[in-house]
Amino acid sequence: MTATVPPTPSDRPVPDPAGRVELPPGVTLTDDRFVNDDLLPVPLARRRWTTYNFAALWVGMAHNIPSWLLASGLVALGMDWKQAVFTIALANVIVLAPMLLTGHAGPKYGIPFPVLARASFGLRGANLPAMIRAGVACAWFGIQTWIGGQGIFVLLDKVFGGWAGASEVGGQPWTLWVCFVLFWALELAIIHRGMEALRRFENWAAPFVIVGALVLLVWIANKAGGLGPLLDQPSRLGWGADFWPVFFPSLMGMIAFWSTLSLNIPDFTRFGAGQRAQVWGQTLGLPTTMTLFALLSVFVTSGSQAVHGAPIWDPVALAAETDNVFGLLFALVTVLVATISVNIAANVVSPAYDLANLAPRLISFRTGALITGVVGVLIMPWKLTETPELYIFTWLGLVGGLLGTVAGILIADYWLVRRTALDLPALYTPGGRYWYTSGWNLRAVVAFLVGGVLAVGGSHSAPGKGPFPEDGLIPFLEPLADYGWAVGLAASLVVYVALMAGRGRG
Repeated sequence: MTATVPPTPSDRPVPDPAGRVELPPGVTLTDDRFVNDDLLPVPLARRRWTTYNFAALWVGMAHNIPSWLLASGLVALGMDWKQAVFTIALANVIVLAPMLLTGHAGPKYGIPFPVLARASFGLRGANLPAMIRAGVACAWFGIQTWIGGQGIFVLLDKVFGGWAGASEVGGQPWTLWVCFVLFWALELAIIHRGMEALRRFENWAAPFVIVGALVLLVWIANKAGGLGPLLDQPSRLGWGADFWPVFFPSLMGMIAFWSTLSLNIPDFTRFGAGQRAQVWGQTLGLPTTMTLFALLSVFVTSGSQAVHGAPIWDPVALAAETDNVFGLLFALVTVLVATISVNIAANVVSPAYDLANLAPRLISFRTGALITGVVGVLIMPWKLTETPELYIFTWLGLVGGLLGTVAGILIADYWLVRRTALDLPALYTPGGRYWYTSGWNLRAVVAFLVGGVLAVGGSHSAPGKGPFPEDGLIPFLEPLADYGWAVGLAASLVVYVALMAGRGRG
């Protein structure tokens, strides 16, 4: 296939009358091993996401059940509402920085994450970070879809009765599997319509989910006898020696929750009308909405502790405590909208592009989305959210360490080595500037291995709470495990810059 790409790193390449971006004289791209329509830079005519679109995207993604479980899980682990909200607010201010740094390449070049990764890892080597990101996204897609299907199942059982008592298949009621499959199919049907449909969906889904969360807060406050009991639940950790061993791995887990998007945010910012839209949209959308949602979730979880004597960290299980049919149906619709809005945006878009990058001539964006849906089921996502310890410390800790390592390399290459100047045609051309050694930049691979081992080598589990040894996979690295995301990002960034020092910007 023949493709056209912008000729310069300018924010405003000159489009031709047909709305495409002009090809530099004498440059033709015909190798379909590295290019298809979904991987090409977005034409200027299609870069129309505004500040509101990006803010609405984050509102829709932040307000979902797994992010609710983050905050409520901290309360279940012993924090009070002030400690939980502080942890989440700080984490999202920190993760905003790499989000904006990697997002810069989107409006400037119109390229998705796997193409940006070619500059640092090589045309073939980019498949390494792309497949890591895709694997994590597939797992998240499965987790979100399972939670969404489970929410539908629980609430419909309360409305109609008898669903939970259905005969079992594979250890679960067959009615639960039906809810899971129907929800899975609905998500893929929406993404099949493309990114423009996603933008429109997020625009109205965002405010709806906020209303749903506020309704749940009013309901539990009324049950508890006012806001006072929600705010009076004490911390079981205090601010002393018991708090910090929970705080630091929890902080890294909160960062890890959006460390996925800190890599592939160019998949969205490439549709931005300019840098101002993506910077202000993300700054207004991410830290503020995550902090607001954290407040709502910890207040509601504290209220459940006041009403039921123990914190109920799952909002679906809590909503099922009501016998009001209208309230249950409203909760059902809220669960549907909240889960779809984040799952499609955060967990389908990225692997669809990543898989297309792996085999452009065989896999389109839509084919990649379907593969994501299948893999997300095969990983058996119901196992990863069984306990707060497994969800926050084990799953998010491991994910954060690996993705932080990739983020360090991307930021180092784009900002420190190349000073944001990319040779756009070379990103699609074998044998060019980013071909390195047979398509692999071995310096990036070394930096990834060093950062990855330091970040996750000490991964450990509390006694009986996870799959890792209690003293860590590599015992002497165990002290670093609680800081996996930060360790991985810093180590890979320093190693990559040092290894690339003699190559200049080529």
